[in-house]
Amino acid sequence: MTIAEKTSLQTSIQPFIPLGRSGLLPALHAAQKLYGWISEPVAAEIAQTLRIPLADVHGVIEFYSLFYNEPTSKHVIRVCTDVACELKGGDENLRKLCEKHGLKSGPGGGFYQTTEDLSLTIEPSPCLGLCEHAPAGWEVDEGQSSVAEGRMRMERPSSLVYGSIRLLIANCGSGTTNLTKYGKYSALTKSLGMKPDDVVNEIKASGLVGRGGAAFPTGVKWEGAARSESDQKYIICNADESEPGTFKDRVLLIDDPHKTLEGMLIAGYAVGANKGYIYIRAEYLYIVPVLENAIKETQEAGLLGENILGSGFSFEIEIRVGAGAYICGEETALFESIEGKRGFPRIKPPFPTTHGVFGKPTVINNVETLCSVPLIISKGAEEYRKIGTEKSPGPKLFCVSGDVTQPGLYEVPFGVTLREVLDMAGGVADGKELKSVLFGGAAGAFATSEHLDVKMTFEDLREVGLPLGSGVVMVFDETRDMRKVLKSLGHFFAHESCGKCYPCQMGTQRQKEILERVAEGTALPDDIIRLQDVGWTMTDASLCGLGQTAAGAVLSAIKLWPEIFETN
Repeated sequence: MTIAEKTSLQTSIQPFIPLGRSGLLPALHAAQKLYGWISEPVAAEIAQTLRIPLADVHGVIEFYSLFYNEPTSKHVIRVCTDVACELKGGDENLRKLCEKHGLKSGPGGGFYQTTEDLSLTIEPSPCLGLCEHAPAGWEVDEGQSSVAEGRMRMERPSSLVYGSIRLLIANCGSGTTNLTKYGKYSALTKSLGMKPDDVVNEIKASGLVGRGGAAFPTGVKWEGAARSESDQKYIICNADESEPGTFKDRVLLIDDPHKTLEGMLIAGYAVGANKGYIYIRAEYLYIVPVLENAIKETQEAGLLGENILGSGFSFEIEIRVGAGAYICGEETALFESIEGKRGFPRIKPPFPTTHGVFGKPTVINNVETLCSVPLIISKGAEEYRKIGTEKSPGPKLFCVSGDVTQPGLYEVPFGVTLREVLDMAGGVADGKELKSVLFGGAAGAFATSEHLDVKMTFEDLREVGLPLGSGVVMVFDETRDMRKVLKSLGHFFAHESCGKCYPCQMGTQRQKEILERVAEGTALPDDIIRLQDVGWTMTDASLCGLGQTAAGAVLSAIKLWPEIFETN
């Protein structure tokens, strides 16, 4: 490394030195933006500057799929090959793009390829959170990020929002909502006039549960953190939305960022926290400037920072960008990532409300959950509960994609049926018949036409063995080969398993291999039994939710279509 290169690198990582190890991911992002990849000398310089063992730096680089430790172009095109995009020709798009530039896409998509002159890198990508725009791609060139839907390339994806009500998406669908249009955080102002305990109790009374998939009562989580004694507490917005078929948080953040910020501030006041993080997946890089501008607007308006509105309450928010790891959507793995480590889940207990990020009490909620908070405070819990059903109160966002006439983000009250949601989306595309619906995401389960009149509530779905999950409704028409769909899901989980616990590490690989045989028509006589054994083992013995749900869709498919797993 020349003196000039060293000086340039030091300048780019200078802002992250005070953060110590926690500054590792931001420093690696800055270095990769500078060079396109992270060489051994660059890694060594970062390790020395941040005072981190070099082996740990390499461990982090190799853990995250969007960090590169061999020559790679600054111009990268990632083509989504996950389920929704595969339905629309994602694999074929990748093959044609590679051929155009003289590269080989490799079997089943293969690994990334870079031209000899380092002018371009092309690679297949897991879900990009653009499922309603399938087939989709993401392009980064000299640090500038854009997305592609079909043949169109743009700085930001369009937001396709619909529904029978517009509460959470009231400001979505027509560009980013600035502070002037959003308003001066009336829900926060109302909260500051209440006791913190009363704010927590209002959230508890509303019946709000987490909208990321786990459905844990939000008020109970806040109460646990509020009661924890500590000199420092944190609020984290989990925007690492990586579940195939899920794109709701992307729309909320890019169109209405202030709703999330206001939700974080209210949470901070309620539990006694003064620092927040928004952890956003790297595939949403184009949203970062939107969030930065929203934070700046809020600070200038005196709604963020020291002594907010003269209340004595202070709060600051920092943005952290992930680096391509689905596992970091798991709350404790996300903590590890913020701390500058590989995203390995932690064993619980202890729980985040007492020992979260940096070992301090932490409340972590996803974007949709935090966006529900200002609505609850503004309306009051009693009015909020008039929306939806008694056991599933409030509005819910559903991500509708696949073989429907009008894919997009739909807001409905809990209690509408699956049939009603599909009718809103224009039904199955091209007049074809419905074969199945992947419900809840890659970690969900399949529904069929017999489930069309099931109400979309936690209690009704649970009764028929379907998870609400992250709100995914991915539709497959009568022509789709479900064996190929299952193969894609199996590949996703095998790729995304962090490898910390053996049941998931080995189970996802074995599941993928069996599903490949099934899709290729070379299934062995006992493969259906092997799939069930592997699936049940992962479900019962895995450390975190990834492994515990990685076989959900496969096990549901075995019940619905046992014949597709038979030997040909």
